[in-house]
Amino acid sequence: MKRKIVYSMTLLLIIGLVTSFLIISRGRASQPIPSSSVNPELKSLVAAPGRVEPISEEINLGADISGKIKEVLVEEGDQIKEGQVIAVLENDDYRAQVSSAEAMLKLKEAELRRIINGARNQERRGAWAEVKEAQAVMKNAQADLERRRALYRKGIIAREEVERTERDYNVAKARYEATVEHHSLIDDEAREEDRSKAEADVALAKAEQDEAQAILEKTIIRSPVTGVVLRKHLNAGEVVSNTSNITTPIVTVADNSTLRVRVDVDETDVGKVEIDQKAYVTADAYGNEKFWGRVVRIGQVLGKKSFQTDEPTERVDTKVLETLIELDNVYKLPIGLRVDTFIIVNKEPGANLTQTSNR
Repeated sequence: MKRKIVYSMTLLLIIGLVTSFLIISRGRASQPIPSSSVNPELKSLVAAPGRVEPISEEINLGADISGKIKEVLVEEGDQIKEGQVIAVLENDDYRAQVSSAEAMLKLKEAELRRIINGARNQERRGAWAEVKEAQAVMKNAQADLERRRALYRKGIIAREEVERTERDYNVAKARYEATVEHHSLIDDEAREEDRSKAEADVALAKAEQDEAQAILEKTIIRSPVTGVVLRKHLNAGEVVSNTSNITTPIVTVADNSTLRVRVDVDETDVGKVEIDQKAYVTADAYGNEKFWGRVVRIGQVLGKKSFQTDEPTERVDTKVLETLIELDNVYKLPIGLRVDTFIIVNKEPGANLTQTSNR
């Protein structure tokens, strides 16, 4: 009897414990899950290989004309400024052509000034004196002629003497008219056709001087950017060849004020990349250090990889989209450094579904 009572009490205790456990479990299951336990953003990374390059890309400087290098004024690693002389070709013959053209221009300008200004004051006064002299001679001849005509009418002299006096008068008159024309020519302004010809000669001489100066300037190689000399290809005494197809570079320069990373984004990830997304790069030479930047340009055409990572597992047959990441200005990495690039992709869960439903 006592055993039955103990068994009954033990069974009731077990039933009560199981019931309590079920009630507590159901209560916990009915409680809402805190919103903080849900990640508000689905974060992911787009990883791709990249290479560091300057903002200007690499610029190969050569000469527009062929010739022998006289001097190269920079070395690799030198800081340069825009317009700075980098190298000079042998150019003594071109300098002589410039000097000759300058002398010819001065000569043509002097001829133009002479035509515009006319004769000097001394020439004008001399011409006027000749006019007055010829006029006096003509008046004397005219008076002599009238006197001899009067004597001829009185029968004092012969007809031949009157005719001789008339010839002398006509000669004096013609000389007077010639001196008047000469004075008028000296004192008058330049003719339009003479002035136009002189101006054309000046313009032609100026064009020839400019041409000679332009050819001389082509022997002086200047930097188009402010930056650094990356490579020096030729030295003084070597020949620069310039043909329609090939131009020999003398140096390679770049604007390294801002660095960019050219990234080959795999075609499977192109839909995740957008302008202004944050990104960072790492390199084996710098351990775990991260160099931050942002996406500034996304290509429009898929193509082949621009460079290889030399990894055994790398696939070379995939298409990539060339993307540029601009690094923050605080970083100064070696140009050409191969890096691993990670673009941060932030998307809210169901964002696309929400947009679709709102439409």
